[in-house]
Amino acid sequence: MENKAHALAAGAFVLLLSALLVALAVWLTRDSGEQLLYDVTTDDPVTGLQQQASVRFRGVKVGKVTDISFDPQVPGNVLVRIAVAANTPVTRSTFASLGFQGVTGIAFVQLDDTGQSKERLPSGGEPPARIPMHLGLVGQLSEQSGRILAQLEETSRRINQLLAAENQQTLVKSIGAIGEAAASLPPVMKEAGSALQSLRAAAGSVAGSADEVKQTAADYGRLAQRVQQPGGPLDQVSQETGTLLRLNRALDETGRAARQVGRVAGSLQDNPQTLLLGPGPALPGPGEPGFVAPLVTQGGKP
Repeated sequence: MENKAHALAAGAFVLLLSALLVALAVWLTRDSGEQLLYDVTTDDPVTGLQQQASVRFRGVKVGKVTDISFDPQVPGNVLVRIAVAANTPVTRSTFASLGFQGVTGIAFVQLDDTGQSKERLPSGGEPPARIPMHLGLVGQLSEQSGRILAQLEETSRRINQLLAAENQQTLVKSIGAIGEAAASLPPVMKEAGSALQSLRAAAGSVAGSADEVKQTAADYGRLAQRVQQPGGPLDQVSQETGTLLRLNRALDETGRAARQVGRVAGSLQDNPQTLLLGPGPALPGPGEPGFVAPLVTQGGKP
């Protein structure tokens, strides 16, 4: 009887201690405050992610994973339901990615935001609002590694094709041609040096000619200034031209005066009395009273 009493007491103690540990664990892991539900959908594997895994917003723990299942709306996608604190700034531009803790490889859901929208993502409905999942760092490295391996495979294939037996002979001939070309370079370089010296000499002569042309142009410019300045040759020529024009007009007037003097002298020679009596009345012309036609002699003269 005494042994049974000790066994019952020990069993009761173990049960009580177990109940206390469970209660302590529930109290330590209890969620304080209001939480909102969101669904994260992805077509990428979620290896390492388990229920009760942490949910972090830019590194700050804001909730946990409550369920992992297949997406009933999109066949093949994985649906991860998360519960986050109500004060978490989840907007319409928030996205999720899969992160891993240290070297343990334990996965968690990392939330981030592009900042394109400030509108809060509504929650509380059924089904909950959805957050898209982007590739995380490990997923990006894995995808990039696949592309790098494909490029390495293509490079290896091309190298093998280049080193094929039929291409080796062509490669050897090309190397020989390069050697011959390299051997012919020194004479060509000497000729190029001579040509360069000739070009330098020609450039020097061209530069001298250019200086002479500049000097001649400057002389012509100075000459034009002297010719065009007041009292210069051009001004003197203009003055001489004016003098000649005035002399020509004086000669014309002198000629007209000489012709008038000649007419007066002829009139005096034909009728001297006009100097004393004046020119007298003019004889009547044809059709005027007193007009007498001149007599015409046999010789045709009056």
